[in-house]
Order: sequence, then C-alpha cells, then structure tokens
Amino acid sequence: MKGKKFLNGKFIISAEKLSQCPNFDLPEYPLLGRSNVGKSSFINALANHKKLAKTSNTPGKTRLINFFDFSEKFTIADLPGYGYAKVSKEAQNKWQKYLEEYLLKREQIDCLIQLVDGRHEIQKNDFQMREWVLAYKLPIITVVTKMDYVPKSKTLNVLKAVEKEFGGLVLPFSAVDNRYNEKILEFLTRHEED
Repeated sequence: MKGKKFLNGKFIISAEKLSQCPNFDLPEYPLLGRSNVGKSSFINALANHKKLAKTSNTPGKTRLINFFDFSEKFTIADLPGYGYAKVSKEAQNKWQKYLEEYLLKREQIDCLIQLVDGRHEIQKNDFQMREWVLAYKLPIITVVTKMDYVPKSKTLNVLKAVEKEFGGLVLPFSAVDNRYNEKILEFLTRHEED
C-alpha cells in the first residue's frame, strides 16, 4: 500500500447496536473521538470523497455506528462522538451500553483509532476514554487531527506531547493536506503484507 493516498470508500450500513452490525471478515477500525474532532473528515479524506461521511457543524449528530468499506481491504466504523450531546441522560446511557457491547464483543475489530484535536491539549474526556480502553486491554492507536492548523514549527512538539500522554503509535492527520494519508493507509492495510 506504499504510496497510496486514497482508497475507494463506500457507505455500507448504520447500526444502533451489535446485533445489527454487518457480518463480514475485513479488519474493522472503530473511530473514537470527541464530537467535532474530525471523524467524518478523516473518512472523507481517505476516500477522497467530500460527502461520503456527513460532516456537521452541530456536534453530537452521529447517533449510530456508521460502517464504511475501503476497497474491500478494511472497514471503518464511525462511532458517536463523546463529550457533547444535547440528549437526555437516558439516551446517553443507552448509547453507552450499546457502544460498550460493540467495542468489547465485535470480533472483526482489529484496532481502535482515537482521534484527538491537534490544536488543543488532550481533553478530560479523551483521557477517560483512553483509560476505559486500556482497562479492557484493547489495541489502540492515536490520530492527531487538524494538523493544518498547527504551525509547522510546532508539529513535532504536538505529536510528542500526545505520545508522552498516550504512548503507542501516534499519527498526524489533516483533512486539507493529504500528505499524512499515506502513513495512515499503510497502517490500515498492514495485514496485506503478512
């Protein structure tokens, strides 16, 4: 996959809970992140398709798990954003229950991808999400979004700060600048070389 900056992406289905998730064998990568961190833009950039995943200025729009297939090499599952929701406590608790069940029992999941905003320090709910993931020993990498807003002289410092807090693989991303896509796609298709 070296040198590739895009793959054909297509929307497959939305599901509210595990029992409604599609049944296929591709490696699956769920996206975790605060509302408005850029999950939809991440999907759209990898597919080079501005309207594949709906972007919104209203945080908390995604309330289902949305599945996208990338050239039948892997799937990305866009999860509801955390940290913002103008919905009742009851609805939030229901989402949480469904998402936990999905993250803990979905066999196709290869690795979780947590997106954090490169313009800001890591937020409290980012840390809480990470703690939950680590408590269950789930594999996870971090993608730092909105890197086009970060001055070039500070890029390395931002990535190092995230690495220091979270450890593991940390990859930069920008919806505007495709130069970061290659490394991300290399990771997502790494099993092809096995």
